[in-house]
Amino acid sequence: MFSNRVLSGMRPTGGLHLGHYHGVLKNWVRLQHEFECLFFVADWHALTTHYDDPSQMEKHVWDMVIDWLAAGVDPAQATLFIQSKVPEHAELHLLLSMITPLGWLERVPTYKDQQEKLAEKDLATYGFLGYPLLQSADILIYRANRVPVGEDQVPHIEITREIARRFNHVFGKEPGFEEKAEAAIKKLGSRRAKIYRQHRASYLEKGDADALAAARALLNETQNLTMGDRERLFGYIEGGGKVILTEPQALLTEASKMPGLDGQKMSKSYNNTITLREDADSVAKKIKTMPTDPARVKRTDPGDPEKCPVWQLHLVYSDDDKKKWVQSGCRSAGIGCLECKQPVIDAIIAEQQPMRERAQRYLDDPTLVRNIVADGCEKARKMAQETLRDVREVMGLGYS
Repeated sequence: MFSNRVLSGMRPTGGLHLGHYHGVLKNWVRLQHEFECLFFVADWHALTTHYDDPSQMEKHVWDMVIDWLAAGVDPAQATLFIQSKVPEHAELHLLLSMITPLGWLERVPTYKDQQEKLAEKDLATYGFLGYPLLQSADILIYRANRVPVGEDQVPHIEITREIARRFNHVFGKEPGFEEKAEAAIKKLGSRRAKIYRQHRASYLEKGDADALAAARALLNETQNLTMGDRERLFGYIEGGGKVILTEPQALLTEASKMPGLDGQKMSKSYNNTITLREDADSVAKKIKTMPTDPARVKRTDPGDPEKCPVWQLHLVYSDDDKKKWVQSGCRSAGIGCLECKQPVIDAIIAEQQPMRERAQRYLDDPTLVRNIVADGCEKARKMAQETLRDVREVMGLGYS
């Protein structure tokens, strides 16, 4: 089991905007220094709602990966790969579908929510119904135990946990399990074996969650265990069978505070975005033409920052002194709207400058991006194959 493996993916829908940067990519850049991270292009997931027009898929995939690299995602620190290039995702999805109750998929909140939001599309497909299970396969195939998500995605992690639990319950009862687990304890060495038994007893007899966590930590620190023995001992702590699939935890991330040009959430569907690598002149033009407080018809009219979309951008980009300047100047008509917008323009262009510079080398030589992703796909596939070998074995498919 891996105590520090993070998995996260994004659907390729074209170039990313500053909402993606502040909501996801800044977090990825931080996580890559703290955990073993795998970041993937969820191209199969894109087909669940956009199956009728795949013509832009390839362009969107490479544009998005360049945006990741531009934002500071480092291929030396994280594994970047494309979902459809690791077919083990699809095989695990198929195998998990054998044990997943239909009702579990139908009750995922986003299932009905997305059907209502995308009413113009025909989403009465198995792919759309089954996409939460494919998400679960994405996570479980890497035995990732931390998944960064917003509040609205927590139900997807919960169903993944339920599926892992059900799979382990159904297939983790190997013949002679207890004898094999006891033999594995002896391999820990006398001191660690004693501590493991104490923690196990505390958990099974008193439900001590701290003892459970300590026993798991002990196993993660032990180097000389085979994967099979490690899985047995994880399951034995809890009095169950062998743990084949790891139950992930949601790593809650803050919602993006990046507003769009009209004050609503920044979104392509609202046509209110600034893209990650947008030309500086275009950024300036967009912000200069942003609507402001309707009360400020003339330059001399006082306004209220709370009623102005530009103020929402100051909350993201300005320090306390600049915010006080805006509040005072707007309410007294001491500054005009264009004056108020200029610090935001400067801050966004300064934020984007290193992104444009990082992206340029990949735009100049696209083979660099292809090579990064090819290496990532190879590395991800090896991890996925290890898990799938264990899954096939316990499901009776390990024969050759």
